[in-house]
Amino acid sequence: MNISKALCILLLTGAAAFAQEKLPYSEYEDRVHAGWVGQILGTLMGFQFEHKTASVENVVTLPPKYQSAPVDDDYYYELVALRAFEKHGTGLTVEQLGEQWKQNNAGAWGSSQQTRLLLAKGVRPPDTGHPRYNRLWFTIGTQFSADIYGLVAPGMPNLAARLARDLGHINGYAEGADGGVFIAGLHSLAFVETDVKEIVRKAARLIAPASPYRQCLDLVISMAEQGASAAEVMQAVEDRWHIEYPATNNAVANGGIAAAALWFGEGDFLKTLNLAFAAGDFTDADCNAANAGGVVGSLKGMKAIPAALVAQLHDRMDGSEMGGVPVIPPLNESILDIARRTAAVGARFAIENGGAREGESLVLQRQTVVTQPAELFSLSQFTEYWNPGWELQRAGFGGAGGGMPGIRGNTHLDGDVLATYPRDEVRGAVLTRRMELGATPVLSLEVGADRGRSWQLEIYAGNTRLESKLISGGEQLTWHKVEVNLAPYANQSTTLRLYQRVLLGPDLAPGNAYWRGLEVR
Repeated sequence: MNISKALCILLLTGAAAFAQEKLPYSEYEDRVHAGWVGQILGTLMGFQFEHKTASVENVVTLPPKYQSAPVDDDYYYELVALRAFEKHGTGLTVEQLGEQWKQNNAGAWGSSQQTRLLLAKGVRPPDTGHPRYNRLWFTIGTQFSADIYGLVAPGMPNLAARLARDLGHINGYAEGADGGVFIAGLHSLAFVETDVKEIVRKAARLIAPASPYRQCLDLVISMAEQGASAAEVMQAVEDRWHIEYPATNNAVANGGIAAAALWFGEGDFLKTLNLAFAAGDFTDADCNAANAGGVVGSLKGMKAIPAALVAQLHDRMDGSEMGGVPVIPPLNESILDIARRTAAVGARFAIENGGAREGESLVLQRQTVVTQPAELFSLSQFTEYWNPGWELQRAGFGGAGGGMPGIRGNTHLDGDVLATYPRDEVRGAVLTRRMELGATPVLSLEVGADRGRSWQLEIYAGNTRLESKLISGGEQLTWHKVEVNLAPYANQSTTLRLYQRVLLGPDLAPGNAYWRGLEVR
């Protein structure tokens, strides 16, 4: 063997040895257990602040009514995923996960509810999480369901991220799925890193810089590194990103809060939870605490979680319904058993990805973080599915049906109906198209408004307003037929603009505009 070849082999084997790490299997099980328990306690202690005003006092106890972990979406969908892994193995697909969701009747609120309803209609994953079908694709459903993908990928953040992205498409996309990637990455890294700040930095790098989610995390990290306080960082997150995503269960701002709670919590379980509870008014505080608290558990194990809180759960996760939706079958399981089953799946992933089971230890093949390709979706893209040729401008995410009631509007697509609400209420939303008109051109469409809501339709050809009409909702969504004669522009190239204006005075509550059948003939 020549010297250069021998040196190459030595370098390669040395690098591989350096990348491996032994973790006692009993410790792995303990930390997986703590990952589950940390989520559960963060959820139950944080319920009182979910979509409500923030905490201003330290919370150190679990309300006495909780003598077990009642079934909840912050951890139940992970149990559904665990069942799917046990059934289908490490090659689990999102289509197979969808079948498990149907069997267990998963999906009570938000984007997860949308997925349950879509599955019942015959829409198949990953379409169930795509903006084309799921109106709340950008919310937190994937984020609070992704802890398990890090728990089963210890020290393998790229694997955790891939699982979270691919399987997270069950109920989210783009920044919605990015939330799952981040949370899964945090858990995965927690098994091999010791510094919680480094865990946050590396997990953030799993997400492409073009993503709004990554930009929010970069804001958290840069401000924290420059000496800003936890309160200053979290206020900046809410001021920048909650305005963009008004739904209180949005993924981006809540993900930033979870990151900041971990960063400033310094690995202390109760400090981390309380930072999430105090982050800001009207956030998804319980989900944020669940994610952050779970990561602390994965990092430090059961010893980091107050024993009295753990004892009050009596090692049970139980319940027969969630949000009025029956759980199939009714749940009554040991949390410790769930953790052991999770660790068994994780051991299989470790062995299949360059690791090994050696005696009482699990050998992990550590992965260097690789940024995933960007997965982006702009609200303007809805017209590609609805009516190609038209451009949607200034639409807003809104949040109707996402987190708390009463949030005005939510831009989404429902079959052949486009619903819009302006990002900027002053300028409104607009559909626009530059086109060559024929000899006898007529623009026609149908428009509607929500019950008790109104908006103003304005139609322009060039700089001339041809139509201005108040569109108000009746007892239910009522469609109004609109036709505009474009004869003065016959055989000409012109720009057509259809505006949704919503600031109409104190007696007219603003709401979504609904559009269908838009054509120029």
